Amino acid sequence: MPVPRRGTCRPPRPPDPTDPVRRADRLFEIIQILRRARGPVTADAIAAELETSRRSVYRDIAALTAQRVPIRGEAGIGYVLEQGFDLPPLMLTADEIEAVVLGAQWVAAHADPALARAAADVLAKVSAVVPAALRGLIEVPSVGTPPRQDPPVGGAIDVARLRAWSQQGRKLAIAYVDEAGRASERTVWPLLVGYLDAVRVLVGWCELRADFRMFRIDRLRTVDFLDARYPERRAALRRRWLAAMQARHGPEIRPAG
Repeated sequence: MPVPRRGTCRPPRPPDPTDPVRRADRLFEIIQILRRARGPVTADAIAAELETSRRSVYRDIAALTAQRVPIRGEAGIGYVLEQGFDLPPLMLTADEIEAVVLGAQWVAAHADPALARAAADVLAKVSAVVPAALRGLIEVPSVGTPPRQDPPVGGAIDVARLRAWSQQGRKLAIAYVDEAGRASERTVWPLLVGYLDAVRVLVGWCELRADFRMFRIDRLRTVDFLDARYPERRAALRRRWLAAMQARHGPEIRPAG
C-alpha cells in the first residue's frame, strides 16, 4: 500500500453506522422527534430527518423498545411516544442550549418582569446541570438578541395577572380604546398574552363581538379580573382560535411548540 507523501492526508473516513456513540446520539434524536410530534411519525420521516436508512430506524426503534422506552407503532401509520416518558435534563445538545439562551435573552428584554426573572432563573438552572464542557455556551454565549431600546408600552397593566387569568380560564371585564379613539366595554375570555417587539397584546374571545379579538394592552384603560370562569376549556378555545386564524390567514398558521 503506498505511503502518502508529506503534506498530504488521507480522505476522511465515512461515518460508521455501527459506531456506538453515533448510534446513541441517533437513539436520543429519535426520542426527541417523537416527543415533539403531535401525531404518529413514520419510519420514512424519521429516516429523512436523521439522514439514515429506514432499516436503521427499524433497528433503533427495536433497541429503544427493548430498553423499555414506551413507543407504540402501527404498520402504515407510524410511531408514537406515550405520554409520561421524559429524558434527564442533562441530555441537552449544544444547539438546544443555544436555543434556550437565545429565547431567554429575548424574554428578558421583551417580557414582563416576572417572566424576565424566570428567564434568568432558567439559565442559572441549566448552567448548574449541564456538563462543564457545555457551560461556556451559557456563560459566554455565541448567540444574542439586541436589548430593548425603549421601555415596553402599556406598563400600567398587570401583565403577569393577565397571564394568570388566561391560565385559569377566568373572564375579564375591560374598558378598551381602539386606534380610532372609540371606547367600549367588553367581557373577554383571555386565551394568551402575545409579546411583540414594540407592544404586548391580549388575545381572547370577545363576548360583545362573538368572535376572537386581539387587544393592545397599552389601549386597555381598566381591567377587572372576574372570578367567573368561562364555560369552554382552554384547549378547545385554543383550537377554535387556531382554526379561525388559519381560515383568515391561510393554513401556514401553525401552533407553537
